[in-house]
Amino acid sequence: MGILAALAPLFLASGATAKVSTAPTYVPQTRTYYIAADEVEWNYTPTGKNQITGEPFDEDASVFTKQGPNRIGSTYIKSLYRAYTDATFKTLKQRTPAEEHLGFQGPVIRGVVGDTIKVVFKNNLDRPASVHVHGVFYDKSSEGAPYADGTSGAAKNDDGVAPGATYTYSYEVPERAGPGPMDGSSVMWMYHSHTDEVADDYSGLVGPMVITRASNARADGTPNDVDREFFLQFKVSDENASPYLQRNIDKFAGKPSTVKVDDEEFHESNLMHSINGYVYGNEPLEALTMKKGEHVRWYLMGMGTEVDLHTPHWHGNTVTALGMRTDVVNLLPASMVVADMVPDDVGTWLFHCHVNDHISAGMITRYRVLNADGTEGAVTESAATGSAATHTAGH
Repeated sequence: MGILAALAPLFLASGATAKVSTAPTYVPQTRTYYIAADEVEWNYTPTGKNQITGEPFDEDASVFTKQGPNRIGSTYIKSLYRAYTDATFKTLKQRTPAEEHLGFQGPVIRGVVGDTIKVVFKNNLDRPASVHVHGVFYDKSSEGAPYADGTSGAAKNDDGVAPGATYTYSYEVPERAGPGPMDGSSVMWMYHSHTDEVADDYSGLVGPMVITRASNARADGTPNDVDREFFLQFKVSDENASPYLQRNIDKFAGKPSTVKVDDEEFHESNLMHSINGYVYGNEPLEALTMKKGEHVRWYLMGMGTEVDLHTPHWHGNTVTALGMRTDVVNLLPASMVVADMVPDDVGTWLFHCHVNDHISAGMITRYRVLNADGTEGAVTESAATGSAATHTAGH
């Protein structure tokens, strides 16, 4: 301690003071995740009404949400990635309040530059599935995609994990997987099943991955300069292309025998224009709530096909993304954008895709900004000077 005291501060020849860093050096670790592909029933409208208008679904919204003799409605059988507590895969890992907004996305996989990530994957489906990741380093035995790649034997076991089987994927996190020169303290990647990529995507097997710069990483891998993180997937989920289409018809249509799968109106009714698996504002508002002045990081991804050109737009507040100030970003299928927000406008605000057809079809939700003390409503100028008058920001 005496030596350190004698050396700090250090005086440079220029007269400037060089401070000795007290920040701890990050020690790389192995992070292990237990993730299964499970069959679940997912409701795109759990509240049963349009939460944007506060009213029952109108005629336009009923195209996608109303169940009938030859309509499935808003609940579908899907395949989703879900986290478990250990390798027995007996106990689901409960989502924390900070994770509730994820909806039908898989659990967040986190890594820090220098780490090793292992995903112990259990396939609980009736068909093969896999885990394929973007961005990090892996060898052929952890690619999770079947094609003529020159490998054989054990190196092919990752391509499609058989029903009931378990496989361990391993990834390294080199510098090129982490933030680049123009990025913030963390970047987003994604993971998804690539065994039957189109069907696997539409069935729901997609999740987010975050890689944090070592100098900015907390012990749990989260970036230490961010107060709150949100992960949003914009996608027109084409349930017509799901491997569960016939089972969904048989279970949810009032008269399955009357369904004509090649009927244009039936096809349209199964195009769920969702954000995290919710339409017409059915994402719980509590799950997208933050406080004024917090550093909020939004990780956005697009998936789908040629109709999946999305323009997420925040009302009320702005973000910085790709080095510029904006309130709208652009997404294409399998694209990922990180946007940073320091909200200064208190209220409940729209957050939606700005493509007109997608707005009409329900790709719209809300987020809420509270005062720094956790209260609702923004104080007016008169209140700031002594009046008790307040107002609540509108939609």
